[in-house]
Amino acid sequence: MDAFLLIAIAVIVVLLLLKKHLNGNDSDAASKPAYRRKPALFTPAERSFAGVLDMVLDDRYRLFGKVRVADLIEPQPSRDRRLWQIAFNRISAKHFDFVICDSCDLAPLCVIELDDSSHQKSKRQQRDELLERICSQVALPLVRVPARKGYKRAEVEALLKPLWYLNSIPEEEASALTMSLRADRDDRIGIVERGR
Repeated sequence: MDAFLLIAIAVIVVLLLLKKHLNGNDSDAASKPAYRRKPALFTPAERSFAGVLDMVLDDRYRLFGKVRVADLIEPQPSRDRRLWQIAFNRISAKHFDFVICDSCDLAPLCVIELDDSSHQKSKRQQRDELLERICSQVALPLVRVPARKGYKRAEVEALLKPLWYLNSIPEEEASALTMSLRADRDDRIGIVERGR
């Protein structure tokens, strides 16, 4: 009888340990983040625009989407590591919708942002202003395009035409010209918006 009692206690202890072990794994799984794959890289508006860009760009250019700002732009080196880190943190989680690069060396020639309704929010406008200042500082043309369902090839060609010239001149001259082209670009974007 003593042997039977010992075996019963041992079985109960093993079952309790097994239950505790299984419950412990369940709680671990619940505390770990779960992931899922998105259905597409681009939103429908981004995909539409990318399709038109593919038609407009010839083999001298390569198009990339959803590129992290910090992969194209970095803070100037500084003796004060804290200041460098602050500057890096301001751009590290941001991305450009599209980057057009030279196909030979993949040097970025311009960046494009599609502005949907979220760009009307104050926080988003601050982000947009920051990126405009930074792009101007590094002489990287930034083109803003209103997001919509479809785009016409001629409109996209007109938006990008000044940029091809910009990328064929020295950096100092390009930076000054970028400022003067901004008003022209804004006028064309206004025309695109009215033409919908």
